[in-house]
Amino acid sequence: MQHAKLKEFPEGFLWGAASAAYQVEGAWDADGKGPSVWDSFCKQPGATFLGSNGDVAVDHYHRFREDVALMAEMGLKAYRFSVSWPRIYPTGRGTPNEAGLAFYETLIDALLEHHIAPVLTLYHWDLPQSLQDEYGGWEDRRIIADFENYCITLFGRFAGKVKCWVSLNEQNYNLTNAYQLGTHPPAVQNRQRFFAANHIAFLANAQAIAAFRHYVPDGLIGPSFAYSPAYPASCRPIDLLACENAEEFTNHWWLDTYCLGRYPQAALAHLRETGEAPEILPGDLDLLRQGIPDFIGVNYYQSLTYADNPPGGQTLQRINTTGIKGSTPASGIPGLYQTAPNPHLETTNWDWNIDPTGLRIGLRRLASRYGLPIMITENGLGEYDRLEADDRIHDDYRIDYLKGHLIACQQAIGDGVELLGYCAWSFTDLLSWLNGYQKRYGFVYIDRDEHDAKDLRRIRKDSFYWYRTVIANHGTEF
Repeated sequence: MQHAKLKEFPEGFLWGAASAAYQVEGAWDADGKGPSVWDSFCKQPGATFLGSNGDVAVDHYHRFREDVALMAEMGLKAYRFSVSWPRIYPTGRGTPNEAGLAFYETLIDALLEHHIAPVLTLYHWDLPQSLQDEYGGWEDRRIIADFENYCITLFGRFAGKVKCWVSLNEQNYNLTNAYQLGTHPPAVQNRQRFFAANHIAFLANAQAIAAFRHYVPDGLIGPSFAYSPAYPASCRPIDLLACENAEEFTNHWWLDTYCLGRYPQAALAHLRETGEAPEILPGDLDLLRQGIPDFIGVNYYQSLTYADNPPGGQTLQRINTTGIKGSTPASGIPGLYQTAPNPHLETTNWDWNIDPTGLRIGLRRLASRYGLPIMITENGLGEYDRLEADDRIHDDYRIDYLKGHLIACQQAIGDGVELLGYCAWSFTDLLSWLNGYQKRYGFVYIDRDEHDAKDLRRIRKDSFYWYRTVIANHGTEF
């Protein structure tokens, strides 16, 4: 549908930006913090791009006041950040680390002083290493109680100051890499263990949300999902079926379970046939239904296109982590689907499709299927940025990317989608997990590289000033 005039962004819309603890904080062993699985994993040779890690990251732990001042200068209405579980419970449980709690409380207070709403993510992949060692982390149901205890500690401490919470961040992307591709800790390649770990993560998410209702009755909570709407590679029925398979296995498997409290029927039937279905115990589905979220957090970067993949065909492959354009192979599940290039879309140097219309399509699909409000919890462009001699970074490509996606958001609002806010990824440059520091996302340039933290200077990019203007005029002009 085409709108003669776009609707305005709603009153109270949260114009924000985002980050994650391991990617920005540094101070990996400071003030009583315990090791996370990423602290350990990044030390393994070949695990990350050029051996990069988050030991220092961008030193947000020590420089957060400077960063918050820049957020205030930009005019941010919201800042989404994550809490590091091992900074609160160094061994995953026991006595909470007061220094860790105090750090986040001071950060939250600084945000509130500048009228920036804190959006707190409970889990962004940094599992305490001790829980991984003790019982295998997400593969053991003991994590449900440990995660709930950690969450309740944060609910009790920050309920009066934080009203918007994210439970699990990108469970789908993280666990796919952790248990199928073997590129995230614990670096496993086993589909049966993958679906088993996901089921336990679903239960932990639901248990945390059920507890949230008691401790933060006036707050909102929901998971953030890495959403790539599926397109068919052609109008051939077999490609359309492959697209349906991909939508069911890569999107509905998580979103139906979060938002409807049940698994999608066709996918579950297939996994039972292959012997890969998770063990569903009495009471599990009741718990899932207790954890229906208040909103869906959407991390959108690209759409994906799918074609038929016969039995014995293309297998799952890791993504491009080098920034060498055109190096991403096709990836798929034999008998279900495989990815295919979309000739109608441009791509980034990391081979991610640039598709603002895909965001609009995805938002409409979610709103129609689940009937819940939506928050864009991540959306951004990872690219090479160049620091000029005059301390300027001219990132018009990032401005064009964000502008196109914000227009898509506005079109989706006109289509009837209830959109709560937009948190661009990311506020500052940061460690891009497997991609090192060369893949930059931020509005603020951080002067460092993979091996040298340099002076970690904060330098405003052109996109910083552009987004400041967008926020000031409430999205009436881009």
